[in-house]
This record gives sequence, C-alpha cells and structure tokens, in this order.
Amino acid sequence: MLFENKYIQQRIEKAEKLRESGINPYSNESSRNTTIGKFLNVNSDIFQVEEKRDEKRNYTVAGRIKFFRLMGKASFLKIEDESGILQIYVSRDNLPVGFYNETFKKTVEVGDIIEVSGYPFITGKGELSLHVDGLKILTKSISPLPEKYHGIQDKELRYRQRYLDLIMNSEVRKTFHVRSRVISLTRRFFENKGFLEVETPMMHPIAGGANAKPFTTHHNALGVDRFLRIAPELYLKRCIVGGFEAVFEINRCFRNEGMDATHNPEFTSIEFYWAYKTYKDLIILTKEYFEFLFEHLDLPTVLPYGDLEIDFADFSEIPLIESLTSIGGVPADITLDKEKIIAYLKAAHIDVNEKMNLGQLQGELFDEYVEDKLINPTFITEYPVEISPLARRNDEKPHLTDRFELFIAGKEIANAFSELNDPIDQLKRFEGQMEAKESGGDDEAHEMDEDFVNALSYGMAPCAGQGIGMDRLVMMLTNEHSIRDVLLFPAMKPIKHEINLHDDSEVDEEK
Repeated sequence: MLFENKYIQQRIEKAEKLRESGINPYSNESSRNTTIGKFLNVNSDIFQVEEKRDEKRNYTVAGRIKFFRLMGKASFLKIEDESGILQIYVSRDNLPVGFYNETFKKTVEVGDIIEVSGYPFITGKGELSLHVDGLKILTKSISPLPEKYHGIQDKELRYRQRYLDLIMNSEVRKTFHVRSRVISLTRRFFENKGFLEVETPMMHPIAGGANAKPFTTHHNALGVDRFLRIAPELYLKRCIVGGFEAVFEINRCFRNEGMDATHNPEFTSIEFYWAYKTYKDLIILTKEYFEFLFEHLDLPTVLPYGDLEIDFADFSEIPLIESLTSIGGVPADITLDKEKIIAYLKAAHIDVNEKMNLGQLQGELFDEYVEDKLINPTFITEYPVEISPLARRNDEKPHLTDRFELFIAGKEIANAFSELNDPIDQLKRFEGQMEAKESGGDDEAHEMDEDFVNALSYGMAPCAGQGIGMDRLVMMLTNEHSIRDVLLFPAMKPIKHEINLHDDSEVDEEK
C-alpha cells in the first residue's frame, strides 16, 4: 500500500503541522524572479568585491532541497532547479521570530521544494551562495529521496520511476535537453529548406509503410479494426501526389516487435519527401543536416561512443553487394547465389530461412557480416528489389533499387530512396510481398494498399524520401547505449510485485 512506510508517515505528519500553523504545504503562489543558473552567472563578480557580499542585491530563487546541514542557529542547504544547484545560508536571526526553530527545523527536509530570498555572498570556503532573509515552503515532499551518494542504482527503477531518476541525476536531465534540442533543430532545418510540416493519421486501415508487425486496436465509432502507425510513408507520398513538393513529419511510430538496446515498440522518427529529387540529393541533404546539428549543438565532430570514436564528418558510401565482400569478407562468388548463401550461413551455424529469396538472403549476409563494422557514417546503397518494396528500380540495374541506409556505430540511423512512382510496378511489388507472406517466407511483408496504388495512378512527381530515427541519433550524440536511456518513459513489462521505493537503508539521514 502507498504511504505506509514510517518515514513517509513522519513526513505526512509534518505536512499536517504546517497546515495547523497556517502554512499550505502545497502552495501555488511563488515570487521567484530568477533561476539559479542566472543568479550564479550575474553574481560571479562578487568574488572581486572586497567584502565578498552585496547586501543591496536581492534575489528570489526556488528549488528542491538536495542537501541539508543543520548547525543549531544556522543551516547550510543546497537547492536545485533545472538550471543548476545553489548553496544557501539560513540563519535564525534573519527570519521571523520563532520560524527557524518551530517551522524550519521541525518540518523542512531534503526533497522539499522551497523559495528563498536574500543577497549574494562568498562563504569562507569560497563558494558563491545566497544569504537568506526570507523562506517559503512551496511543496512538501512526503517520499524520502534515495541516499544522495549512491542515487538510484536499479536501472529498472530508473525507467519505471523516471521522475525520481530526473530528480537525482542531473546528467539524465542533460540527455533529455539534448534530445529536445535535436527535435527542435531538426524541425528548423527542414523548414529552412522549404519543407512543409504535415500531420498524417496515427491509426491506419492497412498496416503499411514498412515491413513490421503492427499493433491492432478497434475503432468503436466506425466498427472496424485499425493498426497503429508503422510508418507515415504512404500518407506523406499521397501529399506529393496531391501537389505538395516538400513535406515532413516528426512522428511517433509503433511496431509490435522485440525490445532490445536499439528497439522500443514506440519510437520517434522524421520522414520527409522531396519532389524532383533523387536519393543522391538526399545523401547531400543528410550531410548538410548533420553539419547543421553539430554547429547548433556546439559539439565536436568526433564523439566517443563507448570504446569507439565516431567521426561525424567522415562520411563514406558503398553499394550493399560490394560491402559484403570488401567489409564483410564474404567471397564474391557466394554473394550472388542463393544456394551458396544458404550453405555459407549454415556452415557458420547461423539460422537461415531457406524460403527467403536471393535479395532477402543478401540482406541476411549484410546483417551478420557488415552492419556492426560500420562505425563512421556510412551510406550503404543499391539494395535488392526484394527487400525494398517501395523503392524505385535502378534504370541500369533493375534488380537493385535507388536506395541507401545510413549506418553509424553499427546501427541503422536512416533509410532513404528514390520513390517508386510507377503504379503497375508498385502493384506487382505489393503482390510479391503478399505471396511472400502467404508462403511463409516473410511474416512481416508489406500489406497490399490498393488506395495508395490508386493514388499513384493519378501521377506522382519523381521524388525521394527518407526516414531518420531520432532515438538512435540521440543515443549517438549523448553516448548512451540503450534506447531506454533516451526515452523519458520506455515500454516496460508490468511488475508482478511491489517495488520497495523506500527501503530504510536508502533514506537520506543527513537531517
């Protein structure tokens, strides 16, 4: 049951004492006039003042108490807001008569959110601090924070109780600041390029846009099943058919598949489509996009990623079939023969579905022998038609498509291609996908979308489209190795037992 822990009960009693004394422990009124970060910045000159203080300056800041050291008639506390952490000095003689002994000492503790007013000064240990002459309790925390020196060690608890993770770990907050800026900068980049942001449905009548298993829901008003969006691709291309020439959507997609370090069932990507352009134009655009991000994030182009170093300025490009040999070490004669690939994979004790076609098997070779070797940004081009149901055939090599995927640190970050706009070819591709599904060769094959084929029949301008995974990109930029660490609230299995959030050994007993 909630709130049965003895420490919580003690804090609830303190909240009641505040009410009895006429103080609302959950006030909605605040007079804060600056943030901690701004206070520290504008008062840095106090170090140069002879008295090491300026009583003529007065500031009101607010934040959560992260440290509390009581010293009889005075106390040192550290409070934190989103912009930083600040030491404050609270003295009995600078507060209303009785407030320090009867209210402050008896009811205020680590975890509470308070508002304080006062002037800047430098302590004897040389720390810029706030000398408090006014204090107000804004929010009483009834659940004790974890012990400050160890924080939250249980990763599952960090993901389930992200709010507690954010309270205790400023580095986690920094990661999500970076994520927010990446999303914002992405939107700005494409708007600056003349793209129009549009919104497409989240519930689809057909699970289309990518090869993946969908989540299914039911639309009560229409009395039909719907699929949560796998990808917005087919709707965005309908916009191109309709006459828009450059559109994008920063979207949430849902795929009812496995979870691992780089996959979450709900994820964020950007998809964009550009009329009168090819996939080669998108290679140039992608490089410009990364340059824009790094410039505005003020990041060096070489970043650590675990034991690796990624040079985001060192882009390369290589066809998929060529990469199997030059990077993966697969003998060239094997890469073009279905039976030889199957035998090669079996000899390496790799499970293989013998019903796969040649293109699918070449994709298997790539996954096994090439992908994890692609550290610096690498465009893999010329994908087989069999694994690219929506991409345009190459004019000179019709068994291949005008497509690329971008890999960084062994992970796919982007997928792009010159779009297929031939309605007859598209219909045959869909029919091939349905045959693969029915034969058991591919249970994630693309569904038939007759309305999309019908849209193409009215004529879609030649164009290119691309998707970029925002979650994986943020992982690279922040040196995080689990997608859960860049999602505020990742998907989690239901808990079958109560997590003890208030183990007595974890309680901060500083005060």
